[in-house]
Amino acid sequence: MGSKVLVLVGTDKGAFIMESDVARKKWNVKGPFCEGRRTMHMAYDPATKCVLAATGAGGGHGIFVGMAPDGTMLYGKDVPTEIWKSPDAGETWTHSAEGLTYGEGGPKIEKVWHIEPAHGILYAGVEPAGLFKSTDGGVTWKHVAGLREHPSCPSWNGGNGGLCLHSIVVHPDDPDRIWAGTSAAGLFYTADGGKTWEPRNRNTRNFDVVNKDNEVSGCVHHVVSAIAPREGRDLLYQQNHFGVYRSTDAGENWQDISAGLPSDFGFPMAVLPHDHRSIYVVPLDGNGRFMPEGKAAVFRSRDGGDSWTRQGKGLPQNGAFFGVLRDAMSVDTLLPGGVYFGTNTGEVFGSSDEGDSWDVVAGYLPPVLSVGAAVV
Repeated sequence: MGSKVLVLVGTDKGAFIMESDVARKKWNVKGPFCEGRRTMHMAYDPATKCVLAATGAGGGHGIFVGMAPDGTMLYGKDVPTEIWKSPDAGETWTHSAEGLTYGEGGPKIEKVWHIEPAHGILYAGVEPAGLFKSTDGGVTWKHVAGLREHPSCPSWNGGNGGLCLHSIVVHPDDPDRIWAGTSAAGLFYTADGGKTWEPRNRNTRNFDVVNKDNEVSGCVHHVVSAIAPREGRDLLYQQNHFGVYRSTDAGENWQDISAGLPSDFGFPMAVLPHDHRSIYVVPLDGNGRFMPEGKAAVFRSRDGGDSWTRQGKGLPQNGAFFGVLRDAMSVDTLLPGGVYFGTNTGEVFGSSDEGDSWDVVAGYLPPVLSVGAAVV
C-alpha cells in the first residue's frame, strides 16, 4: 500500500492534482496543468506510475492557452484533442494525439471523454463515440474499429453532451472482455478484445419504454464494475438517465435499484474496491440538474442497491444548487475507503470514512469535469 493519496481533478480550464498522506486530512493543491485546456478526465496508471489527462477544445473558450508549433496563438476553443502524461505527479508532462483519428473521410474527434488503464494497455473513449487503445503508454493510438462497425452505428444519436463514449470497464482477469458505455446508444460488450460487439441494455428504460429485446438504445450516464469472483458472477452497476441499475450477469440483464432515492436522475457512480456492495450515487433534480432542494448529499448503499441512505454530514445544506458530472466522483483503495466528488461550481469534497462525513478538499476551481483517486 502506498503512502500518498492523489486526487486528480479535470476542469474546464486545466488539470489539478491534490496530494495528501493516507490520513487524508490536509491537502496540497497543485496546478493548473495542461496549459488551461479543457481536461475531460484524469486517471493514474499503476503499471507506469503515470498521471494521465484527456484534453480537448473548448476549455475557457476564448482564453489564450499557448503557442502552436507553427507559432500561431492557441485559444481554448481551438486546441487539439490530446492525451497528456506525467511520470512525476505533474512536475513534467508530455502529450500526443498520434493515431487519435478516424482517418480521412471519417468524423473529426471532438473530445476524449475517458481514459482507462488495464492490463498494460491504455483505452480512450472519444466523441463521436468510439474506442481507441495504446500499447506504448500513450505515445501512439489505434482505433478499435469493431465498435463503430456495429450495424447500428449509423443510427446512434447523441445526448445533451454529444455522442460520446464515456465509460470503459475492462475485466480484471480477461483483457478481451470490455464494456463501453455511450450516450446515447447504450452499453456495448465485447468478449474478443473489440473485434465484435453486442448491446447490453435489457430492462433499462428509455423514458417510459423498457428495453425488453436488448436493443441499441438508452442514455447510459456512467458504468462501474465490481467483479465478484467468489460469487461466480460479473457484477456491474450503472447510473442511467432513467434510473440506477444493477446487473449480476455481466450486463445481460439489468435490475432497476432506484427505489429509495429522491431522484432516478444523476451522472456519477462509484463502488468501493474492497466491498462490491458499497455503491455511491449523486441524485440530481432531473429538470435543473442540481442537488434536490439545494441540499447537497451523496447516497450510499451497503447492500448493492437494495436500500439507500443519505450521506450529507459536512456538505452544504442550504443554497447548494450545483451539479456533479458523470466522471466527477471516485474512490480510493484505502481502508476505510475515501470517496471524492467535484462540482460544476468548482468545489471538491472528500470523505475519509466511506461517506459518513465530508470535508472540502479544494474550492474556487474552474468547473470540475472529472475526479480520480489513487494511492501511490
